[in-house]
Amino acid sequence: MEHSRGEPPRPPGAFERLFVAVNRVAIVAMMATMVALVFANVVARYFLNTSIVWAEELSQYLMVWIAFLGAGLALREGRHVSVDLLQEALPIGPRTGLRWGIALILAAFMCALVVLGFRFAEFAWDLETPIMQARLGIVYLAVPVGALVFLIHLLFIWRDYVARRFDEPENLEPPVPAVLATSEGKS
Repeated sequence: MEHSRGEPPRPPGAFERLFVAVNRVAIVAMMATMVALVFANVVARYFLNTSIVWAEELSQYLMVWIAFLGAGLALREGRHVSVDLLQEALPIGPRTGLRWGIALILAAFMCALVVLGFRFAEFAWDLETPIMQARLGIVYLAVPVGALVFLIHLLFIWRDYVARRFDEPENLEPPVPAVLATSEGKS
């Protein structure tokens, strides 16, 4: 990821580390549940000639929750799609001003999603999902809760976001030996 002036992002405080950890654990738990449900349903269909009727519906709702809860974590690592052509063409002062404007617009939009999302979830609270007969408002809570989590992440990293300093994502690739990396670059 690109860092302005070569500076790493500021180190997170204890509460911020806990918040990020809880957010990650929630997403991992939901993804593991979703994978287990889909796998069990496939096994049941092909080997037992039956189906877990509610597995697909619950998996879809879990995917919605995962997407909304994961957006803030993606923001921390600079993984959201962006077009940087304009801001890269600007001098550092206007570029910083533009990034402040983007951060303010993001914060305002997330605040609107929180308020309107809670209203919509409340409106749909008494409706039921087609198969599981669960409250549909629980599904719709993904929007305001996810927006609130995104907003909290944004507030934690505001200065780093404006300065384009992002957390380095975990690298799952094994390190390339320096000798190999330099010989590949010469080709």
